[in-house]
Amino acid sequence: MYESDDSLISIIRDNYNILQSLGSFGISLGFGDKTVREVCETQGVDTYTFLAVVNLTINGYRNPDDIDRLSVQTLLQYLKASHEYYLDFQLPFIRRELVDALDEKDNLARLILKLYDDYAHTIRSHMQYEERMVFPYVESLLMNEIKTGYDIDTFSKHHGQVDHKLKELKNIIIKYLPSDGLHNNQLSATLYDIYNNEEWLTQHALVEDEIFIPVVRHMESKLRKDDVSLKISNMIRQNSSSEELSDREKDVIISLVQGMSNKEIADHLCISINTVITHRRNIARKLQIHSPAGLTIYAIVNKLVDISSVKL
Repeated sequence: MYESDDSLISIIRDNYNILQSLGSFGISLGFGDKTVREVCETQGVDTYTFLAVVNLTINGYRNPDDIDRLSVQTLLQYLKASHEYYLDFQLPFIRRELVDALDEKDNLARLILKLYDDYAHTIRSHMQYEERMVFPYVESLLMNEIKTGYDIDTFSKHHGQVDHKLKELKNIIIKYLPSDGLHNNQLSATLYDIYNNEEWLTQHALVEDEIFIPVVRHMESKLRKDDVSLKISNMIRQNSSSEELSDREKDVIISLVQGMSNKEIADHLCISINTVITHRRNIARKLQIHSPAGLTIYAIVNKLVDISSVKL
């Protein structure tokens, strides 16, 4: 497992395929023998999140307890840049390679190009959905806004591998496409890029499934708890700012909590039953509490009664 004090160039020597990840994190080359921490801090990248992605994609290591230490902003930057690289460079690049390696007069060659275009359309639609729906949703969570009608599980349920067409394309080229020596070399080079592309997509999906989605789900959970706490605080604040209870109304609450009926309260306080009912209406209006259990909690919290004297 790679750590923050390892030199970044040693990680690249071990695993050259992380070069694309560096670009997605916004890390430029030319960092000499600096450690991972030094490079990340210099280039404004969260070190812990960078290492989490590197260790997952290279070693399959994932620490489920690190969720609070991961930077959602860094993950968003990484995923957005990965999409940009794939849609704007990788997809057009492989298509150009196929065009150069294939004889477009051949029906099978045209079919392969059509299959690739269908695959590219599927990938583009999938990534554009994330950019249109998922990323803005996560950005709203970062601003402590909870949008109703959508959550990360909605995305997770429909998120899966979308590269089956690429595998089909690869198999057709290997099994069925005849070519001369030059075209064979070009096709072999293209196949090599397709295999690398397939591995890259697998790693991209792994980062989303194992890091991004769990982190966003954790954010949602925290915000919902905070939202509930805020609502409770607002309710308490509203109650405290409303009309204050009279001493007689407090006496009525104490009697109710002790389990007395309206008649028993009237006899105990030497008032009429109608007056007891009026007090109860006023109490409900002022506190917005209508249940005996709610009044009991109110009485305990506001020290009108001692909890030891309440029958639970």
